[in-house]
Amino acid sequence: MIALACDHGGYDLMKKVRSHLETGGFNYKDFGVFSDEARDYPEMAVLGAKAISGGECDRGIFICGTGIGISIAANKIPGIRAALCTDRYMAEMSRRHNDANVLAMGGRVTGGDVACDIVDVFLNTGFDAGRHSKRVDMLIELDRERN
Repeated sequence: MIALACDHGGYDLMKKVRSHLETGGFNYKDFGVFSDEARDYPEMAVLGAKAISGGECDRGIFICGTGIGISIAANKIPGIRAALCTDRYMAEMSRRHNDANVLAMGGRVTGGDVACDIVDVFLNTGFDAGRHSKRVDMLIELDRERN
């Protein structure tokens, strides 16, 4: 299950991503927003991130105007490894090397076709583990120390 969350700056791009996910047969839980009415990205990030950290969802796709704010907010939730990706390579490496569980994008800086391509790579790329596991374990330990 994929958690979707966006603010008003990501609303239009999220509509395209939702449609793309439906076409691809992906299951998702949509935490909104559901209009372009102003809504704060930290609030939306927390809703989606807690669904992932709590085990309700496996991964997330979060969108705000630039992707920066919503990725920062999501990364405040223990267990979240949100990666702001602007191209296929970043999406691939976020999964292969960092085991990112949230894809963040910017609705005002990423086009619809590019975003859907990034989504496909993010959702279809696995974690390489091996030497990268040590680093991801270090990130997990940082979460434990913070709590």
